[in-house]
Amino acid sequence: MRTPETAYDRRRLRQWLAGEARADGVSRRDMLRLLAAAGLAGAAPVALSAPAAAASTAGGIVKPLPADLFTVRGTNAETRFASLAGTGYHTPNDRFFVRNHTATPVLSEADWKLTVWGDGLTHDRPVEFSLADLKNLPAVSRSAFVECAGNGRSFFTSQQGQTVSGTAWTLGAIGAARWRGARLADVLKRAGLSRRAVDVLPRGLDADYVTAEGADLGRVRRPLPLSKALDDVLLAYEMNGEPLPHDHGHPVRVLVPSWVGIASIKWVGDIQVSARPLYTPWNTDFYRLFGDAHPDGGSAPLTRQTIKSAWELDAQATLTAGVTHRLTGRSWSGGGGVVHVEVSTDGGATWTAARLHDAPRRDGWVRWSTHWRPASPGPHTLLARATDSTGRTQPDATVHNTQGYLFDAVVRHVVNAV
Repeated sequence: MRTPETAYDRRRLRQWLAGEARADGVSRRDMLRLLAAAGLAGAAPVALSAPAAAASTAGGIVKPLPADLFTVRGTNAETRFASLAGTGYHTPNDRFFVRNHTATPVLSEADWKLTVWGDGLTHDRPVEFSLADLKNLPAVSRSAFVECAGNGRSFFTSQQGQTVSGTAWTLGAIGAARWRGARLADVLKRAGLSRRAVDVLPRGLDADYVTAEGADLGRVRRPLPLSKALDDVLLAYEMNGEPLPHDHGHPVRVLVPSWVGIASIKWVGDIQVSARPLYTPWNTDFYRLFGDAHPDGGSAPLTRQTIKSAWELDAQATLTAGVTHRLTGRSWSGGGGVVHVEVSTDGGATWTAARLHDAPRRDGWVRWSTHWRPASPGPHTLLARATDSTGRTQPDATVHNTQGYLFDAVVRHVVNAV
């Protein structure tokens, strides 16, 4: 059975073929490739343009990136998962990972405004909202994780021996926070939402993104179906009780709970409301699954996150043999709350249930713990395997895709007993 997201994508592609959709920054060749993937037209697969290589330093990130908290990955900064031990449910702002396409813009609250526009409104004129206007709307608080679609990408290579492109994240491209802001639904209705509207396209205020080949793709933007936009999406202006930090979208970002992080546009500056489906490079060339196991033109655009588990230990951490240790970790899923976590301290030969410390939530994670006494010195392989409320359990391997998205396999975490 097709997922609702796939059925929605096929309908959008039919509308494009009939001249009823817009493709902003997307070539007709790429659109034909997508039509072929949906079974709506014939086309040969084409080579994808890869993102520009990351810089060797984290230039453009505002907050400090101490080595005990972060691993710097070009314009991005990955949280060291061991640094989350004992921090509580929400990731402290100073430890929250940073995913930037370019550099963090430093924006003024006083000068910021949000422009809502498009033929999906009941009138032709744009509507502007200041930060004060958003704060005058009913405020909503929501705990939710934000996770890069490429989180865990490096394990395609290190565990499965497969080549992928993109930032070589381990498992630290995720953070959970308590967000506060206005419902996107309230803003759209205040702007004059029309019954004709089908897509909502937030766009960031960071600099244009340029590929390695020199193609200027413009500012980061990715459409949401109206049904999702009116469901649980926030325009967030607070993070863990503080104004949004610059690296996390100051003064306002989009928060799309349970979906891949690219949907949660930071530094949002305008929102197009369209009566026709919208396409950008971020739901055509990027954030789809390509490869031998997928349609020639790629999968439907990625929506919900997958399921993962991580130990709150550094790789190759040293533990004392003959001593009982309390080990901790976290598991999460975009499809349903995590209801069960099994752990193995002998490379998968035996499994035991971990103790869960949080209630299952689709938008969040659960913390868990287990006790282990390494009997002898030497390397040991720890495993953690989560099951969510839909019945999905982490597999032993993830089906390969060329851009390394949605790695969900059990990660082999090696530690050393001394």
